[in-house]
Amino acid sequence: MDVFQHYAGYYDLFYQSKSYDIEGDYVSRLLKKFHGNPRSILELGCGTGRHAEQLAGHGYRVHGVDLSPEMIRQAQARVAVLPRDLQDRLSFSLGDARDIRTGATYDAVISLFHVVSYQNRNHDVAAMFATASGHLRGGAEGGIFLFDCWYGPAVLSDPPHVRTKRMSDDKIDVVRIAEPVMHPNDNLVDVNYTVLITDRAQKTMEEINEKHTMRYFFRPELELMLNQAGFELLTAQEWLSDRPLDFSTWSGTFVAQKK
Repeated sequence: MDVFQHYAGYYDLFYQSKSYDIEGDYVSRLLKKFHGNPRSILELGCGTGRHAEQLAGHGYRVHGVDLSPEMIRQAQARVAVLPRDLQDRLSFSLGDARDIRTGATYDAVISLFHVVSYQNRNHDVAAMFATASGHLRGGAEGGIFLFDCWYGPAVLSDPPHVRTKRMSDDKIDVVRIAEPVMHPNDNLVDVNYTVLITDRAQKTMEEINEKHTMRYFFRPELELMLNQAGFELLTAQEWLSDRPLDFSTWSGTFVAQKK
C-alpha cells in the first residue's frame, strides 16, 4: 500500500526545513568509513529524491526506488532541472523495497527517513533485508547496508504524543495533525494523520486522512535479522551523531556489511 498516495504532492513542503545536506554528509562519511571507496548506491524508499540528489553531489551514482508513483514522478522532475553531471549520476524507478530487483549490484544500499520502520511484520523486514543483500557483493568487497529506524527503548521511554505542524508556501496553507495509537505487543505505532490543505486563491479546503503504521526496533532483533540475511552489524548509533544508542535515541542508525 502507498501510504503517501494522497499527500505526496505536499511532502517536500512538510519537510522543507529538513537538513538534507547535513544528512547527505553524514551518510557519505559512514559509507566511506566502513567501505573505503563506495561509488554506487541503491536507495530503498527514495521519496522525492532529495537525499539521492545530495549524494550525487558527493560523486556517487544513485538509483532510487520508491513504492509511490507520485514520489517517483517528483524525483524525476527534480533530476530534469539539475546540472548535467548530477543528472548523469541519478536514476529512479517504481518498486517495492521488499521485492525489487534491479539486475545490478552496488557498493551500498541505503534506506533513510525510517523506511525500515514501515516494514511492520517480520516477513516484511526479512524481505527488505534480502533485497539489500541481493544487490550487494559479499566477501572481501562486502557491500554496506545503512538504514535508520525508530528505536524501541526511546519510543517506550518517551512515547509519541499528538503533534500539530503548520506549513505554507505561496499558494497553500497546510495543517497536519498526527495522533498516535500504540500497540505494545506488536511493537507498532499507528500514526493517524489529518491533513488540512487550504488553497488561498480558490478559498477551498481539502482534508486528507491517512494511517502510517510504524514499527520500533531493538538492537538484538535487528542484529539477528541482519545476520539471517547474510550481514554483520558493524555499528549502531544515534542518527546524525556518533553517540551510542540509549533511552533518548528515537532515531537509530544501523550499518551492516554483507559477509
